[in-house]
Amino acid sequence: MTFPGAARLDLAIGVPVMVDIRTALPERELAPMLEDAFSWLRWVGDTLAHEFERFHGGQTIEQVPEVIEVLHRCDELYEATGGWFDKADHTAYLRGWAIERLSRALSTAGAVDHRIDAGGDVRVRGCASPGRPWRIGVRDPHEDVVRKVLIARDLAAASVGEITVSGPDLGVAAAYAAAMHRMGPARARRFARRLPYQTLILTRDGARVHGGVEPSLAG
Repeated sequence: MTFPGAARLDLAIGVPVMVDIRTALPERELAPMLEDAFSWLRWVGDTLAHEFERFHGGQTIEQVPEVIEVLHRCDELYEATGGWFDKADHTAYLRGWAIERLSRALSTAGAVDHRIDAGGDVRVRGCASPGRPWRIGVRDPHEDVVRKVLIARDLAAASVGEITVSGPDLGVAAAYAAAMHRMGPARARRFARRLPYQTLILTRDGARVHGGVEPSLAG
């Protein structure tokens, strides 16, 4: 099936990233839009990630506004998770934050229908095709099969191991997923029940949903 828009797969921020735009825009707009998207991701990977490595190594960092913003949010998430989100491992939040910023920029530029997949962390907006929402498959990391499908028009979903967290912001979802993975299943279930984000925990006998406002599920 042929869709309007354009897509590009490339390596960025340490993982394969697919930017799939489904809004029917002229090619003269789509090509530079995709180039700008990956330029942004390369800047995050080259500049911001390097500054965080310097910061965690005890070195002086450049006062880049984006670095200050991410450090502040990591501090907040450390507190919100009772210390289970490891501030020294900034990768989970930084990747989600970068994709979230990119998604907002695409929408502002007119590409209101898009999907960004960064190593399995996904941000969708708008429609996959006219009148049809996006479908995000949640894969079992052990059996490599899709166990659940999230159906949405505006959703971020991040997975770590058996835990998938979905909600309005991919950076926050990724940080929560990383924290709950460190907690272990029992503590993660208790923590998930009080989150505004939706948590899907894969178990041997199925997938259990906790907390938040549940997106449409299939499968």
